[in-house]
Amino acid sequence: MTTAADENFLWDMLYESLYVQDGDEPFSRDVLEEPFMQKYVAGWGRAGDLGYIAMNAEGVPVGSITIRFFDEANKGFGFVHEDIPELGMALRPACRGQGWGTRLMQALFTEMKEKGIKQVSLSVAPENTAAVRLYKRFGFREVGMFGTSITMVADVR
Repeated sequence: MTTAADENFLWDMLYESLYVQDGDEPFSRDVLEEPFMQKYVAGWGRAGDLGYIAMNAEGVPVGSITIRFFDEANKGFGFVHEDIPELGMALRPACRGQGWGTRLMQALFTEMKEKGIKQVSLSVAPENTAAVRLYKRFGFREVGMFGTSITMVADVR
């Protein structure tokens, strides 16, 4: 499980989670200093924060999955309701398509079920087809749009 000590890696993963289409210019890391991004990691370890870090065979972190609760006054991009946490997930580019995302989702869904969390939401770029496929496998369904991103919700089962 993630702790406050994992915050630096979670910042790296937040940056990796910013979807950029092939051929497009990547975001400047300065975007992480914006309040709309800070809310996802700043002060990690507060009540309700939950997550996992995937480690490869050499013990090197390769990805993360987290949930964090938001409220009406401080909505995330995938905000649906203050009782539904928002999921964030990212993998290092070299580790994508190897099953890490599936294992992270399985671990998080198991923990959410044990904690009595009934639903989880997220925001994803519709062009990020690999992520959308993964999310649909875990029961996520589209419930709206925020800007150019799809908002999805899944029942925790």
